[in-house]
Amino acid sequence: MSERQYAAHVGLSRGAIQKAKLAERLVLHPDGSIDAAASDMRRAEMTDPSKTRKPPAPKLKPVPEAAVAAVGDTLREQGLAVPAVGGGTTFLQAKTANEVLKAQERRIRLQKLKGDLVDRARAETLMFRLARDERDAWVTWPARVAALMASELTAVLGSAATVEPALMQKVLEAHVRAQLETLCEVRPGLG
Repeated sequence: MSERQYAAHVGLSRGAIQKAKLAERLVLHPDGSIDAAASDMRRAEMTDPSKTRKPPAPKLKPVPEAAVAAVGDTLREQGLAVPAVGGGTTFLQAKTANEVLKAQERRIRLQKLKGDLVDRARAETLMFRLARDERDAWVTWPARVAALMASELTAVLGSAATVEPALMQKVLEAHVRAQLETLCEVRPGLG
């Protein structure tokens, strides 16, 4: 092997191989090329392990359990194989789940741009405002129509049965409030 080939073989720089050659830690063939197997053995015998530089182990951050669960959920939604609990997720599965999530996110963003989707908080606010306006309109309705209804009933029943507008308003308000109480039990679901 040449110096470059041997450097690539052992994962060192060419300069380190040249230093090892000068220190006679390598076995050379008569033509000057390096005998790889014999040189590996000699270097192992002559090298002090405490003085070798080892590349630092990559510091991997632990993956939160929620992220692993999300990957599994995404894979399951797409009908793909999901690793067993504690079995670990392969890089390919995680990458597939990531690509699926990105595609879903892009689809949602596009639907928002087209106007097919609305912001949930804004929709809830608008629904609440609409319901409040509707309730307020019904609460004030008896006061607006009580006198009119009383005069119509008096006209239909004749002057013998006079309906008092204040009494009519009281009865209407009681019935409207009862109906509004019933309606407030209905909770629209935006889920």
